[in-house]
Amino acid sequence: MAKAIGIDYGTKRVGIAISDSSKIIASALCTITNKEIFIFLIDLLEKEEIDTFVVGESKNLNGEETDSTKDIHKFIEKLHTLFPKIEIHTIDERFTSKIAFQSLIDSGIKKTKRKNKSLIDEVSATIILQDYLSYK
Repeated sequence: MAKAIGIDYGTKRVGIAISDSSKIIASALCTITNKEIFIFLIDLLEKEEIDTFVVGESKNLNGEETDSTKDIHKFIEKLHTLFPKIEIHTIDERFTSKIAFQSLIDSGIKKTKRKNKSLIDEVSATIILQDYLSYK
């Protein structure tokens, strides 16, 4: 069975998570630089059977678009162009960074490691993907 990929897209870094083949559990995969995202995904798709991308969509507290929403939409358009056979879903990513940070605290990760923004991006991608898996 095919897996799903969760993506926390940012202009500097992109957090990536992957589901199990039953699409029940999301796991953090990695954080990569924005410039490498498409090369990474092409390589990943050669190794794994993927049928779904879940991209976090940035919104303000009132539900309106943020400054980064346009960048996310451009990213989604390019995803669709490069991978036309893969479903793309968006999910509201409000508070995922805060939830990710709190989960790092709750899991006992030391303060110096919690400052690593790449780790927060990975956990955020995992939360995005797990939210999608839980509600699909």
